[in-house]
Amino acid sequence: MPPPGQTQLPDWDGLKLRVRTLIASHRVMIFSKSYCPYCNKVKELFRSMRVEYYALELDVTADGPSIQQVLAELTNQRTVPNVFVNGTHIGGCDSTYQAYHDGSLQKLLGDSKDIEPYDYDLIVIGGGSGGLACSKEAATLGKKVMVLDYVVPTPLGTSWGLGGTCVNVGCIPKKLMHQAALLGQALQDSRKYGWQYEEQVKHNWEVMVEAIQNYIGSLNWGYRVSLREKSVTYLNSYGEFIEPHKIKATNRKGQVTYHTAETFVLATGERPRYLGIPGDKEYCITSDDLFSLPYCPGKTLVVGASYVALECAGFLAGLGLDVTVMVRSILLRGFDQEMAEKVGAHMETHGVKFIRKFVPVQVEQLEEGMPGRLKVTAKSTEGPEIFEEEYNTVLIAVGRDACTRSIGLETIGVKINEKNGKVPVNDEEQTNVPYVYAIGDILDGKLELTPVAIQAGKLLARRLYGGSSTKVYHSLFWPLEWTVPGRDNNTCYAKIICSKHDNNRVIGFHVLGPNAGEITQGFAAAIKCGLTKELLDETIGIHPTCGEVFTTMDITKSSGQDITQRGC
Repeated sequence: MPPPGQTQLPDWDGLKLRVRTLIASHRVMIFSKSYCPYCNKVKELFRSMRVEYYALELDVTADGPSIQQVLAELTNQRTVPNVFVNGTHIGGCDSTYQAYHDGSLQKLLGDSKDIEPYDYDLIVIGGGSGGLACSKEAATLGKKVMVLDYVVPTPLGTSWGLGGTCVNVGCIPKKLMHQAALLGQALQDSRKYGWQYEEQVKHNWEVMVEAIQNYIGSLNWGYRVSLREKSVTYLNSYGEFIEPHKIKATNRKGQVTYHTAETFVLATGERPRYLGIPGDKEYCITSDDLFSLPYCPGKTLVVGASYVALECAGFLAGLGLDVTVMVRSILLRGFDQEMAEKVGAHMETHGVKFIRKFVPVQVEQLEEGMPGRLKVTAKSTEGPEIFEEEYNTVLIAVGRDACTRSIGLETIGVKINEKNGKVPVNDEEQTNVPYVYAIGDILDGKLELTPVAIQAGKLLARRLYGGSSTKVYHSLFWPLEWTVPGRDNNTCYAKIICSKHDNNRVIGFHVLGPNAGEITQGFAAAIKCGLTKELLDETIGIHPTCGEVFTTMDITKSSGQDITQRGC
């Protein structure tokens, strides 16, 4: 019988000869179908190895079904891709990748370069949180590992040591500067508790920065010691792919070395984005510069409404500086907007000024100094209005870009999202090039430091199109420590979101108040374990704490009832 779609019997002998000729005359022969993702994956593998192949697309070939039937008789394989290397049948997608990983594919290709042992089992490009964790774990499992970490200095010349953004210019120094601001608030509160002091209390920026940088320096050294203890090779060099499985490493002096590895992990992270206006890189700073700034920034304009922008504005104001935040549209885009507006309102009550619906168009230097004087010109996003004002420092915090465009990914065929520079990966964090993986903030469409935007988008879609399936409980609260000074009554806010169709399981958790991170971390484990509203209600609160408010919530947002707290 002829194959489906054919009306006459094919010339089987002729087809068999054609198939054998194709296999014999090509180093790599792939019998494929143009729409098959597994066929495309195999082609990507050979492209990444710089190996030429010939692919016959059976879905667009006149006698494709008959050829596939001949292949089934020849190899006992009825699916595509059907791969042959130097006349040897490899198999389908999984078999080809298995041969690649165990080295048999390279041997069949007969390329002596592929058979030579690699310098390392794994090279990690990027020495931040993800890169360090990955490299040390691999070394613990017996692999030979190298880590490359190099900080390209900011336009103002700022750089830092091993450890990545979080340790050097992110979470750690931010929380320490926030603590300095909290101590200032505590000094003000202390008078209400009976503390008496006559001298004017002032903050010394230089002392704070020196202490914070000394602590960060100890962390940098600790990471280097940890790598050495794990026998991980560390290079303070810039890594760039120059061919498959091979990188060029360039240190600060311009000295170049070359290294090969069987597998690579990209963990390059992100850096702050600039505005692209006159004067931004010449005169402005970013969070990369702020935490080691050798002088007090003085009157500061923070451009942006991200969490980085608001965190920096908050602690700068807490240290007694004149701080203004310029916002293009809304605060904390992608976050719960009720929470975002409450954050903004709280900051305004504590002296932070907001300029809304304006964007800077030029920054000019009026006077050099530490700090100097800058003139900022901004325009309205809603009309012809122009805003001009002088500041000592302009801090840009309008987002971050993935550090992927200058490390030679195009040389080895790794695809990136051209819009944001991020790297698409599969569920195993593997890029389109089989031996290259990626982790951290450079992943396209994956969770970053704050996965709120993704979750908020899902919940919004469910609310819009799936019918209401959630119930929101909320409450204001007043931390005990704030009651004696009599400040900020009923400005702290707690909210949980429960799935009505799943036993009121808690699927959203929000808290605005002191120690919010500590509170959230504690409840996170319970949420992962399937926490429900009933279990919260059955929990005995630890008194007096802020977190106990979640054990006593009984007012739903939809009820419209008053949530003001009048007692403990």
